[in-house]
This record gives sequence, structure tokens and C-alpha cells, in this order.
Amino acid sequence: MIFDGQIDAMIRFGFFAGVFLLLAGIELHSPRRQLLMPKSRRWITNLSLIVVDTLALRVAMPIMAVAMAHVAAQNGWGLFAVINLPVWAEFVIAVILLDLAIYGQHVATHKIPLLWRLHKVHHADRDIDVTTAARFHPFEIIASMAYKLLCVIVIGPAAAAVFVFEILLNASTMFNHSNLKLPLGIDRVLRKLVVTPDMHRVHHSIARGETDSNYGFFLSIWDRIFRTYVAQPKYGHDEMTIGLSPYQDDKPIKLGWSLLLPFQPNDRSGDQ
Repeated sequence: MIFDGQIDAMIRFGFFAGVFLLLAGIELHSPRRQLLMPKSRRWITNLSLIVVDTLALRVAMPIMAVAMAHVAAQNGWGLFAVINLPVWAEFVIAVILLDLAIYGQHVATHKIPLLWRLHKVHHADRDIDVTTAARFHPFEIIASMAYKLLCVIVIGPAAAAVFVFEILLNASTMFNHSNLKLPLGIDRVLRKLVVTPDMHRVHHSIARGETDSNYGFFLSIWDRIFRTYVAQPKYGHDEMTIGLSPYQDDKPIKLGWSLLLPFQPNDRSGDQ
């Protein structure tokens, strides 16, 4: 299946807007936690980062993941170019491998000091809701896209699989960052397969041992396989502190501060 770049972008934006509005509406009526920071200022900063990130990608990256999948297919690159599988099997395995790759990338952003400098912009948010899913530094977004392109070259997935995975990743990231109050029984069942808001919220805890857990974005199996799974925060979801210890003030809701954070003289030991 061939995707036109503009149609691809329009479809993905449509899914993003639809899922965002749905989750934001549910959050408004049934929040899991009471927010600490002024919502309007947080939202302006977090959503402004989407604009900055999009512009940065357009300037820095000449090609995106779906287009790279077409290039890989035309040149016979990647694992699936040398393995003959049914189309459906290739599709499913490609999505699973891409999700594993994103899990590995997320672990790296916590373990490699240079990457953590960028990623801590995401973790500095003192509240967590659907807009936190958009709170990434533009340099991290560029590095993430470069890594994703490399994964596409190595795996050689069909363009349709990459397209669907990007939609799933985007939607699941908004879902698991959302401030939804899911019934505990539903959460318990869902997290056997996918990352739920309660599961991912643990990852945004101020406690180092909890921050270094629950790295998954879509499938929850990776945290169990690699023993990075923590079921619940030590102090419970209502009492846990979100964010990073040096930034428990109003700085994280400022756009300029968030963009400059990676360049401040802090190392990982001073963050938590």
C-alpha cells in the first residue's frame, strides 16, 4: 500500500485530534488525580512544544518513518526483505518489533546521561495528563525520529505497518499519560496487554526506583519480560509526587525554561 505524504499526515493528525479531544473530555469529567499546577499555563506550554517539535522535524529531517519504509522496500533493506512470511504475520511482527524498539529507546533515555538531559523535559511536568504526552524537547524528537528511521531500515517493515504503528503509538501515549479514572478491575485486565494510565503514572513518580520502571508505551509485556515492571507507586496514586525533585516549583510550566532545561548544569544525580 502506498501512502501520499500529505494524506498520511492528515490521517495521523485526525487520529491525534480525535483521541486528544476524547481523552481531554473524559479527564475533565472523571479525573484520576487533582492537578497541582495552573492547567491553562501547563497546556499552553505542553501544546506549544508540539508546534516547536513539528517545525524542528520539518527543518532537520528530510524523510519520515513511513517514507523510509518505502525506500527500504525499494532497496531490499531489512529483516523482512530476506524472510518470506505471510503478509499478516509480517505486519503483526513488525508492529511488535517496533514497539520493542521504542521500549529500548525509552530505557536508553533514562540510562544515557546525554539523552536524559533531553528526556527530563518530559519528566519535569509536575502533573500528568493527556498534554504530557506532547511534552518532549525538540532535540529529543529529532533524535527519536532518527532512531526510528534506523529501526525501519533494519527491520524492513511494510509501510502500512509503520503507518499503523505510528497511529497506535501516538494514541497509546496519550492514553497512558491521561488523567483518567479507570475502574480498578478494568485497569487490571487492560494492563495485561497494554500500558494503562495507572501503570505509566508510576513512571512519572519523583522516586528514582519508580521513575526507572514501566518504560512501555503501547504493549505492557516488555516491562514484565525485562523486569522493569512496578505495579503501584509506594505512596499510592493520590499521594505520590509527580515530576523531578529539583523542579517542584512553577518553572516546568514555562515554555522558555522547558526548552533551555537540557542546557542547565545538572546531572542525573541531582535530578532525583
